[in-house]
Amino acid sequence: MEKAWVEARFHDIEENYKIIKDKIAEAAIKSGRNPSDVRLMGVTKTVESIYINHALDLGVDLIGENRVQEFLGKRDELKLDGVEKHLIGHLQTNKVRQIVGEVDMIDSVDSVKVAAEIGKQSLKRGIITDVLVEINIGGEDSKFGIDPSAILDNIYQMSEIDGIRINGLMAIPPICDDDKENCKFFANMYGMFLDIRAKKLDNVNMNILSMGMSGDFENAVREGSTMVRVGSSLFGRRVY
Repeated sequence: MEKAWVEARFHDIEENYKIIKDKIAEAAIKSGRNPSDVRLMGVTKTVESIYINHALDLGVDLIGENRVQEFLGKRDELKLDGVEKHLIGHLQTNKVRQIVGEVDMIDSVDSVKVAAEIGKQSLKRGIITDVLVEINIGGEDSKFGIDPSAILDNIYQMSEIDGIRINGLMAIPPICDDDKENCKFFANMYGMFLDIRAKKLDNVNMNILSMGMSGDFENAVREGSTMVRVGSSLFGRRVY
């Protein structure tokens, strides 16, 4: 890897980080919120450790990885002291035991079955795993997540599972060419978030609403997101 190439990418990450932080702050202020109420997650899917570490050096203190094996494979190369680690990709039940205890939160809990397995594996390790419940806000067949019409029933069932603690919701809306359409999905998520919070269920803390990615995080912040997941806008275009 050529030094000049690495240094150029370092520079791009530095500039991208500043721009993203400024855009988050501007969107938060425009919606009457404090910028500090919105956390930036650096999404590290396919990103090499050298560039993740550079982002961590800049101040990124929350990362999200999509795949269990990819996270475990990179973990020992990363400067993770003081860094919060989340799994944000679809989690199969047979991979749960590998990731429980290795990350601080699992953001993609999309069924009672997966939640129950996380609880089971957590109890084996004597821990409680923080989770977010994933909503398929657009009802898309191509995406994972719980149907919005079934969210309350699922939340009730998950709240009774020992070994997990529900901290909020996560969603990926459909791709929209129109900002207004995009914002409607985010607004619907925010409405569900508030409704569930108002019920004050045991073992359910609606503290985190994770929505918004590289292409739409400003809309998400304006509509109430407390956590945005940014990958390509921070690290550059992914290499698959």
